[in-house]
Amino acid sequence: MNIMLFHSTFGPRPAVHRAADRLRAAGHEVWTPDLFEGRTFDEVEEARAYKDGIGKEELLKRAVLAAAPYSERGLVYAGFSLGAAVAQTLALGDGKARGLLLLHGTSDIAENASVDELPVQLHVAEPDPFETDDWLSAWYLRMGRAGADVEVYRYAGAGHLYTDSDLPDYDEEAAEATWRVALGFLDSLDD
Repeated sequence: MNIMLFHSTFGPRPAVHRAADRLRAAGHEVWTPDLFEGRTFDEVEEARAYKDGIGKEELLKRAVLAAAPYSERGLVYAGFSLGAAVAQTLALGDGKARGLLLLHGTSDIAENASVDELPVQLHVAEPDPFETDDWLSAWYLRMGRAGADVEVYRYAGAGHLYTDSDLPDYDEEAAEATWRVALGFLDSLDD
């Protein structure tokens, strides 16, 4: 598969590149756009301030420009937290999208969003302060109404960004389970 993998609010940290390498080792072609012009962060407050300074519209513009040269190939959009929100927005607007892999995050869904059985897989901590149960229930229903074929995996006791081994949220067991399931999901899209 051709995968466009977007980083979290912490920027293009080593965990993003390790994830891309894992996906490449499984036979996928992966691009990791840098929406933050090389900036990375260790503190969430500083990261959010930088993201907010760029603004949502500019972030989406950067993401669209990064994906555009490859979208004709039929991309799987993927991302971590903020990157998952970006990936979701792009996938729901790309008629050639092959799938959507969301790690640690979701986003609002436009009322007129419509896809044709787009395969979607979400991996999220349970509980997650950024992805509450009520929000996820409503999100799941809206994605279904939009035409997506959604699977949700929850990881009890894991921190928000539990796949990033460089952050305090890291949970090795949950991370390995996530990658095992996600790689199976990506393989199923080749059928």
